Amino acid sequence: MKKGGYAEYAVTTAHSISRIPDAVTFEEAAAGYTANEALFRKLPMNHIKTILIHGGAGGVGGVGVQFAKNAGKTVFSTASAHNHEYVKSLGADYVIDYREESVVEKVLELTNGRGVDAVLDTVNAKNATDSLDMIAYRGHLAHIAGAPDDTKVKPITKVISYHEVALNAAHRIDDMIAQADLAKMGDELLALVAEKKVAPMIERIISLKEMPSALEELSKRHVKGKIIAKIK
Repeated sequence: MKKGGYAEYAVTTAHSISRIPDAVTFEEAAAGYTANEALFRKLPMNHIKTILIHGGAGGVGGVGVQFAKNAGKTVFSTASAHNHEYVKSLGADYVIDYREESVVEKVLELTNGRGVDAVLDTVNAKNATDSLDMIAYRGHLAHIAGAPDDTKVKPITKVISYHEVALNAAHRIDDMIAQADLAKMGDELLALVAEKKVAPMIERIISLKEMPSALEELSKRHVKGKIIAKIK
């Protein structure tokens, strides 16, 4: 898509779009691509049994929790205490209060010291770096908000694989195959939403004029679910 997504109309490539099923609204369709990319395009889910998804109450993390649980994985997540039951309702097996507990210590305790097979970090580069301490041998880290300091893990030890998630890169580098895969990802996601297997997690719908305050709110990283802008 061209620069300038917050507009009544936007230009994109025909081969990168998906048709919205009749059972799904436009607002419901505007959620889930990032988690889909991370879990099913980056991580080798067939070889993963345990996964930690940071920010389970957020828009990306919450959809990721649902995807991972639907795939039969043991799901760990982080959230503030008041959101624990909500994140568990999405499918998390264990939810850790990152404000009151050491996430690393808790994950290692729950996995008998081994760590998890994969982590999806939705927070920042520091959090991604801290997550390296709780990834098992031959594990994976997918990050969407900043790359970790990979020098923390010495060579020939855990042999961790790192995965950057950036959907807009498919258009930025003008890769038609990658762009067409966006349409396929959308079809997969929308089918799950239509079948009620994945909740789009819409917290509220706002107008275009409310975007500046909503973006400021999102920057504080305490929004539950997704804020969707409906532009008429």
